[in-house]
Amino acid sequence: MGIYGAINSAVSGLSAQATALENISGNVANSQTVGFKRLDTTFSDLVSGGGSTQADQVSGTTYATSRATNTIGGDISSNDVDTYMAINGEGYFVVTQAADFVDGSTTFADDTFYTRAGDFEVNKEGYFVNQSGYYLKGFPLDPATGNPVGDNPSVIQINSQPLAASSTTTVNYQASLPRVPATTNYDPNTANSELLNDGANGAPGPNLGATEIGDTGTLEADFLASSISGGSVTAYNSNGSEVPLNVRWAKVDNTAGAEVWSMYVDTGGEAGTSYYKVGDVTFDGTGQVSALANTGATAALGVTTSGTTSFTLDEITVGGVTAGTAGNAADSITISFANGSLTQFADPDGIATSVNLSQNGYAAGELTNIAIDESGRVIASYSNNQTRALYEIPLATFQAEQSLRRVDGAAFAATSDSGDADLSGGGAVISNALELSNADIADEFSKLIITQQAYSANSRIVTSADEMLDSALNMVR
Repeated sequence: MGIYGAINSAVSGLSAQATALENISGNVANSQTVGFKRLDTTFSDLVSGGGSTQADQVSGTTYATSRATNTIGGDISSNDVDTYMAINGEGYFVVTQAADFVDGSTTFADDTFYTRAGDFEVNKEGYFVNQSGYYLKGFPLDPATGNPVGDNPSVIQINSQPLAASSTTTVNYQASLPRVPATTNYDPNTANSELLNDGANGAPGPNLGATEIGDTGTLEADFLASSISGGSVTAYNSNGSEVPLNVRWAKVDNTAGAEVWSMYVDTGGEAGTSYYKVGDVTFDGTGQVSALANTGATAALGVTTSGTTSFTLDEITVGGVTAGTAGNAADSITISFANGSLTQFADPDGIATSVNLSQNGYAAGELTNIAIDESGRVIASYSNNQTRALYEIPLATFQAEQSLRRVDGAAFAATSDSGDADLSGGGAVISNALELSNADIADEFSKLIITQQAYSANSRIVTSADEMLDSALNMVR
C-alpha cells in the first residue's frame, strides 16, 4: 500500500491546498469590501491505518477547513457621509432584508442578520440601507424620556415630516446689574439721578411709575434715559410666530441693603405703549436677590412670582403677536433667575454685564440632516436649529461568534452553535467612519506563494509515485 498510500496522501494534499487557494483568492477579491472578514485555512492530518505503535505508523492524508476571523477587526477609515458607521470593539449591526414592495411600501423578511458593513445611507422611504441591501434595525426612542422603547429592534425609518412649533414656556435670564446704572440722566453730582425719572425721586419729568410706558411723547424718551438695556431674546408662540423680548432695567430705590430695580419688556408699540412693567427685584447687601414683587406690574401680563427665582407672565403681546394664553398656567412664560443667575454688583461702566438669555421655544422646522452621534443614536437635525434623537442602534454580540454562518453581503446569520444575539453590550459606534476588510493583500500573497509551492510539491509526489509504479510493472514484464 506504500505507493498507493503516497498517491492518496498527495491527492489529499492537492485538494487541501486547492481549498486554501480558494480562500486566498476570496480574501484577495474582497480586500476592499467594507466589513469583510477573511477566511484562513487550517490543515488537519488523518492517520492511516497501521501498527499500534508510532514506529509502525506512517504519515496519513490531510484535509483543510476554513477558520473564521470574525474577532479580528479591520482598519477604520474616516468618511464624509454622516450615516456611515464603524464599530470599535466587538459586536454587529442588526439588519434584515426586504421581502416585497406592496402598495408603494417595502415589507421586510422575518430573518435577522448581522454585519460589520456600516455603509448605510437613507433611501427615499427613509430607511437605512447599506450597499449590500441590508436594512438597519434599532430601538425607537421615547421623545419625552429619550429612553429606548421595547425589547426587539425594528427597521429604522426616518419621518421627513416637519417638526411642529413649540411655544416658549421658560426664559432663563442671567445678568449682573450695576450698583449705579450709567443712564443718560445720571449725574454723579446730582442725588438720585441714577433712579427712574418719575418725579418722586426728586428729578423733574413726567410720572414714569405707570405700568405701561407710552410709545410717544416724553414718557418713552424719559424712560429710556432713566434705564439700561438688559438684553434680548426671541420667544415663540404656539404657532411658531416670533415674539421678540427686549428687556430694560430701571433702578427705583437705592436704600442701602435693599436696592430695588424694576424690570420692563418692550411691547413693540403694542396698544399705544412701549414697555410693560414685569415687576420689582430687591437686592440685599451682598448683591443677591432677596425679594421679587409684582407690585405695579401691568395687569395685561398677569404677573405672578415664585419666591426669589422667577416671574411668570400669563401672556404677552409684542408687535401684535401674543405668546402664552390668558388663564392657562401650562401655556404661560416663566422668566427664571434660578441658581442665583441675577445679581447686583458694583461696575465702573454702569451697565448690565454677563447678560445671557435663553428660551425653550422654537418655530416649525424642516428636516435637514440625519447623523449618528458618539453614543450610537440616530439624530435628526431641523432648519429651526433643533435636533431630535430618534433611534438607538444596538450592537449584537455572541458567545461563539466564530460559529456564525456566513451569508452574502459581508453578513452573518446566527446558528445553534453561535447562540442567540445579546443586544445589551458590544463596542462603540463610530460615526462618519467605515471598517475596512481585515484581509491584507501582502499577507495573502505570502500565503499564496506557500500554497503554490505546497501544491507543486504534492503534484510532484503524484508524478514520482506514478513513475515508481511503472518501474514495478516493468519488473514483472
